[in-house]
Amino acid sequence: MQTLSTKDLKVSYGDKIIIDDLNITIPKGEITVLIGANGCGKSTLLRSMARLLKPKSGGVILDGQDIAKMKTKQVAKKLSILPQSPISPEGLTVLELVKQGRHPHRGFIKQWSPKDDEAVQEALELTNTIDLKDQTVDSLSGGQRQRAWIAMTLAQETDIMLLDEPTTYLDMTHQIDVLDLLYNLNEKDGRTIVMVLHDLNLACRYAHHIIAIQDKQVSAQGRPEEIVTCDLVEQVFNLKCDVLFDPIYGTPMCIPHGKGRQILPPSSNINRKKV
Repeated sequence: MQTLSTKDLKVSYGDKIIIDDLNITIPKGEITVLIGANGCGKSTLLRSMARLLKPKSGGVILDGQDIAKMKTKQVAKKLSILPQSPISPEGLTVLELVKQGRHPHRGFIKQWSPKDDEAVQEALELTNTIDLKDQTVDSLSGGQRQRAWIAMTLAQETDIMLLDEPTTYLDMTHQIDVLDLLYNLNEKDGRTIVMVLHDLNLACRYAHHIIAIQDKQVSAQGRPEEIVTCDLVEQVFNLKCDVLFDPIYGTPMCIPHGKGRQILPPSSNINRKKV
């Protein structure tokens, strides 16, 4: 199984430093979620780990090697990325899209093989998109479209999957559908999954490991139940809240304090418990 980490990573846009001397190690075979306020550098970090952004200094280490010194196809066989709001050519079918995931495994001479067919078929089945394979991607609903893109990354057959806000623009039902799919992929195959999520409660529910980004650095990292506290949420998001336990899953659940309504006294809610 592949390993992924950063070493003294510094990333900038022009003269503006976004990530500064950051050192993290992504746990193998687990789901890691990057959280933080808008503009803190979550997506920048994810894109850097996928070699889509060139660091100002430091680097990303993939399976013991500096990712910047690896060949593109070598990286693509070990690591896949689903960017935020990907766009496919008009008229492309789901099957054609998923087949694109096999590109790193093919050369100029190598023909399409039974192994390629098997990888595509399995990706379609795992994502429940096999009945959609002949439909065009642009005709699908948001949730169906996202599952099709995930199928493409699965067909790539990498140990590590990076996803930038995979639930953006999806309604609640489709958010859960996509996150359940990713969770089941991790459970079934032990894939290492790293994703950016805005919803802190969903991050706590699905992540084995959370990395909170603030001021260009890691503010906290660890198991959700160990690090997600009222103090952390206020520090990272500038938001006062209570942190309770999800009554279904037992994971931390953030209840934000609004400014327009009176907060009920603790005695009015017997389940009110801070962690």
